[in-house]
Amino acid sequence: MSDDESSAAASSSSEEEQQQPTKKQKTAPVPPPLEIAPTADAASSEIHHSSSGNSLLTGVKAKSNRLIVLLDQAKLETIKNRRGNYELLNCDDHRDLCKKKLKKDPKEFRPDICHQELLALLDSPLNKSGHLQIYIRTSKNVLIELHPSVRIPRTYKRFAGLMVQLLHKMKIKASDNGTTLMKVIKNPFSQHLPVGTHVYGMSCEGQLYTPMGLAKALVPVNPEEANGQVCFVIGAMAAGHVTTEDHPYIEKMISVSEYPLSGASAINRILGSIEHQWGIV
Repeated sequence: MSDDESSAAASSSSEEEQQQPTKKQKTAPVPPPLEIAPTADAASSEIHHSSSGNSLLTGVKAKSNRLIVLLDQAKLETIKNRRGNYELLNCDDHRDLCKKKLKKDPKEFRPDICHQELLALLDSPLNKSGHLQIYIRTSKNVLIELHPSVRIPRTYKRFAGLMVQLLHKMKIKASDNGTTLMKVIKNPFSQHLPVGTHVYGMSCEGQLYTPMGLAKALVPVNPEEANGQVCFVIGAMAAGHVTTEDHPYIEKMISVSEYPLSGASAINRILGSIEHQWGIV
C-alpha cells in the first residue's frame, strides 16, 4: 500500500470514528408533554367543514344530525394533597381520605370509568366521521362539552392531570391553534339539546333491545333525516344507574343486554349498531 492510500484510509477511519456517537452522547427520548390537540386525519377536517352540531364549541349549524351522548354522574372531583398540588380523587390513591375525611366508600370514586367510556366514544368510527357529540355531567353537577375532534390521553395518569386542569381553568384549548376542545358549560343539560331531540336513558332495568333492534326502533335510518336527533344518557358511575328523577326529559329507559355491562361495553354495542345502520365503516 502506498503512502497516499494509507493516509486516505487513516483519514476515512478517523471520520467514521467522529460520526459514531459515544455512550455519553446518547440521550433517552424525552416523553411528550401532556397536551390535547385536534386529530390530523381526514375525518377531523370533515368535522370542521361539514358536520358541526348545535355545539357551543364549534358555533356552526349542522347539515346532518348527530348522535348525542351524555356521560352521567362521572366521579370527577379534585383534592389537594400534602404537597399543595391538586389531584383527581380516586379510590386507589386516596382510600384513607375517602374513609376518614369524606366518610364515603372509596369504591364510589372511579374516574377511570369516565376515561374508559370517553376512549370508547372518541375511538369509534361514528365520532371520526363527525356524527357524534359528547357531554359529561359530574356527580357535582358540573356540565362539560367536548369538541368532536378532541383527543383524550390514552393513559389514566395523563387523563387525570387534564381533568384537574379543566375543572380549575374551566376550559382546555389546543396548543397549536387555540381551538377550545373542552369547556365547562351552564346547566341544565336540556337547554343544549336541539328542539325535538328524543332522549333515552341506559339502564339494566330498562326495556331490552338487541343492538340492531335499538338502532332500527329509535334512531333515524340515515343521519340526513330531519325528524329529530337522538340522545343517550349513559351512566359513568361505579354503582347505580341513570334515573328519570335526575333527567325528567328522558322518554324511555332502555337496555342492550340481559346482563349488567360496563359503560364502555354498552357504548360499543350501541355505536356499532348505529354505524351499521348509517353505513359508516
